[in-house]
Amino acid sequence: MDYRYLGRSALKVSPLCLGAMMFGGETDEPVARRIVDKAFDQGVNFVDTADVYNEGRSEEVVGRAIASRRDAWVVATKFGYGRSSAPNEQGQSRKWIFQAVEASLRRLGTDYIDILYFHRALPEASLEEGVRAVGDLIRQGKVRYYGVSNFRGWRIAETARIADRLGIERPLASQPLYNIVDRSSEVEQLPAAAHYGLGVVSYSPLARGVLSGKYPVDAPPPADSRAARGDRRMHQTEWRPESVKLAQAVVAHAAARGTTPIAFALAWVLRNGLVSAAIAGPRTEEQWDRYVEALGVQLGPDDERFVDGLVAPGHASTPGYTDPAYPIEGRPIRAAS
Repeated sequence: MDYRYLGRSALKVSPLCLGAMMFGGETDEPVARRIVDKAFDQGVNFVDTADVYNEGRSEEVVGRAIASRRDAWVVATKFGYGRSSAPNEQGQSRKWIFQAVEASLRRLGTDYIDILYFHRALPEASLEEGVRAVGDLIRQGKVRYYGVSNFRGWRIAETARIADRLGIERPLASQPLYNIVDRSSEVEQLPAAAHYGLGVVSYSPLARGVLSGKYPVDAPPPADSRAARGDRRMHQTEWRPESVKLAQAVVAHAAARGTTPIAFALAWVLRNGLVSAAIAGPRTEEQWDRYVEALGVQLGPDDERFVDGLVAPGHASTPGYTDPAYPIEGRPIRAAS
């Protein structure tokens, strides 16, 4: 395993991070445990979950699966979303962060979290309060490092500035969406992370399965697929006609190189020198086996030109596309005088 330093830290992680979003939900615990054990035997030491994945069951399954070798794993989880509409049971207040971390520690069955992410940016909330709270948790020994997820470039910079002013370590990692059919994070998020010393741990390298090539163009998706099940985030982000069509070109190109579209798409993400690791979240053991193949794929200039011909650097496959979960903030409407 080609372990990589995460940002400017001395922490080393495997380039393939085991994503546990499905654990405790569509992936039952026996299967999840087999995947965790197999990943560990293959040299993977990095696992990613969140407090809201399957209402906390993902953290519980991860905790039990790694319990016998907890210290060998780098465990990342997140806060920010809540399972309640109550005003202080979500967000990034000191109150909620402390409450969320204590609950995550219980579910994970551990006394420390390696990396704690801000799961989302909240433009209306105090970022300084959140950074200060995480700094206190680090001093208490309950958290080792922290990171940000889905933060735009300027907000990454602001987080680093606040940390510097408070005398707290800067965040260790940034977690953006990044794949062949959505390269928008190349514009600011990835360069900002590199400039401020954050490692990039990108998610959705397969565009939530679109880049596997299993979805036919101009036809209903397979009945057992994520798209057919009506996955909300997939339909918001990756289920776009342009992406489905481009995926078929990736299938053909990968086949000509003697590999699979899954391995090619993952290898392309990991070839970016600003990316420390990519999160691959399997539903089945067979899916994990296909993800690991990416570690043996070597890409070259012809592959870069091929992808650039599909989607221009810094752009998404759909012109003008913006993720509705993270709207553009630059045009607030002035109130009538």
